[in-house]
Amino acid sequence: MKDLLTPSTQEALPPARFGDYMELTKPRLSFLSVVTTLVGYAAVKPGWHPAEFFYLCAGTCACAGGVAAVNQWMESDTDARMERTADRPIPTGKVAPGSAFILGWGLCAIGLGLLFAKVNGLATAFALATIVSYLALYTPAKRVSRWSTELGAVAGALPPLIGWAAGEGGVIRVGALGWILFGILLTWQIPHFMAVAWTYRHDYAAVNFPMLPVRDPDGAQVARWSLINTVALVVLCLLPYALGMTGLVYAIVTTVLGLWFLFRAIAFTRPSTRDTQARKLFLTSIGWLPLQLGMLVIDRLVLNG
Repeated sequence: MKDLLTPSTQEALPPARFGDYMELTKPRLSFLSVVTTLVGYAAVKPGWHPAEFFYLCAGTCACAGGVAAVNQWMESDTDARMERTADRPIPTGKVAPGSAFILGWGLCAIGLGLLFAKVNGLATAFALATIVSYLALYTPAKRVSRWSTELGAVAGALPPLIGWAAGEGGVIRVGALGWILFGILLTWQIPHFMAVAWTYRHDYAAVNFPMLPVRDPDGAQVARWSLINTVALVVLCLLPYALGMTGLVYAIVTTVLGLWFLFRAIAFTRPSTRDTQARKLFLTSIGWLPLQLGMLVIDRLVLNG
């Protein structure tokens, strides 16, 4: 990939700062990957295991940060042409593309090495699957496929399985709750990212990303698909209680949270206020996730531990 700035412009820029490299790793998104990994770990392995916990966090964090950096290297051309991403480190010339490439793959290698050496092979395999699905499937699909968001959701739903595999201690299996967590993260991402993509649909259209919000001018399909996945999400969240894995308090809290999310998803279907409701749906999805996952962890570790 060619540098986005001319050699003379690059020479005039100051050296990259630590904060510029940190920005390449998308700390907030990487933090979400680590948190969902730890939810999977806590769901299967109650108790405190300091060394295993540390290496799981460190390995997942390195993989997540590495994926983010390589993703920005792969998309630096389109990032430079979209208003919401034009100020990222590579388009602005703060970090050279080659440096981002080395940093990203280096972090991925370190993360996989830590997970393999200090956690177990199955956790490493799920981390590798996350890297491959994000970089080899989702990132290139954004340029050619309407289903890129769904492919990205698969990658984003794998971290809980990394944690689950770590908690299982090397047993080559994932329990039902692990797959339910995968489903929860998968379906949560659709309304979350549809709300984002609808808000920034003109940016995506400018770089010819053929995602659903670009192909659906009035947003009816976008809103309907968001609602379908929100309904599936609420059902999946109640499934642990139906299967006897959680208690009544979990079911009550989950129902309240689900109704809140459903209310916002239904409001998003109204054509007259869709732009406003997209923002509200996005904010609801951000607030809903830690509350729902936190309730699951509390139930597993405290109420029914």
